[in-house]
Amino acid sequence: MAILSEVLRVLRLEEKAIHDCVQRLEMSDGAREVKQAIEAFQMALDRGGKIIVTGVGKSGKVGQKIAATLCSTGSLAVFLHPTEGLHGDLGMIRADDVVLALSYTGNTQELVRLIPSLKRMRVTLVGLGGNSASHLAEQCDIWLDARVGGEACPHNLAPTSSTTLALALGDAIAMTLMKIRGFDTNSFAENHPGGSLGKRLSLRVSDLMHSGEKVPRVAPQASMEEVTGILTQKQLGAVLVIEGSQLVGVITDGDIRRALSYKEKFFHLIASQIMTQEPITAYPQMMAQEALRLMEDRPSQISVLPVVNEKKEWQGLLRLHDLVKAF
Repeated sequence: MAILSEVLRVLRLEEKAIHDCVQRLEMSDGAREVKQAIEAFQMALDRGGKIIVTGVGKSGKVGQKIAATLCSTGSLAVFLHPTEGLHGDLGMIRADDVVLALSYTGNTQELVRLIPSLKRMRVTLVGLGGNSASHLAEQCDIWLDARVGGEACPHNLAPTSSTTLALALGDAIAMTLMKIRGFDTNSFAENHPGGSLGKRLSLRVSDLMHSGEKVPRVAPQASMEEVTGILTQKQLGAVLVIEGSQLVGVITDGDIRRALSYKEKFFHLIASQIMTQEPITAYPQMMAQEALRLMEDRPSQISVLPVVNEKKEWQGLLRLHDLVKAF
């Protein structure tokens, strides 16, 4: 067996499952069902309810991921295992909620046994699966067609294409609700205070920059001996050239290397003769990810950014190394 051929076969089959679903939505009444489901979820959230996601086995694992994605993007959701629901956890469901039930066959017994209780509670039931003639499809208020032509499993047994499609539909639901509900990057940052993603959305330049006495600074008339000495001492890869409190230039390690082409004349130069005038700068309140773009999205990347205020007074120094380390 060619390893790459098998990998590509699986990916193509799972890609086809999503593509076929897209075509069904573009050409059939399935689009109406999806719209109704999104509206049901939105109405439940608007009235203070939540989305209850449920499923067994692989569908349960997919359901847990969908619930987590919904929560992280501003739509309150919880996962309910059907077996736990049959033994008391149905108490978490309120009349304002909506239930999203996942079952590819639509006849999973643990799930089917929940339906009478859900009907008595008068919650909206949205089913997602591959069998429109199943018990779940017949009993739910809204049916989302997630059928696939076959699993990517060589024996057509292990849930693969079907779970990929269910995950993709769950993502589509979550992202649509996110957009409808105006859940922006600031909201996302509040929900993700930890980890690299939260840092990327919440960190500002002032959180990462070097300031005060840690920042190497020289006057425009400083000698190369003074410049190289403070570069070596502070080890931040650059020196700010200032007049009073005003930033007038920056000297980087690269500037020093280029100036060495003057050979014996090097030590007769002063800071103003080799500095970069009007350098790219950042502001303390700028988002750190924006500063990272300033450094990287250019023909020639830069590794340090002087930080100034609105009066162009120096405030600190930000290194690419600090940003990469933080993210």
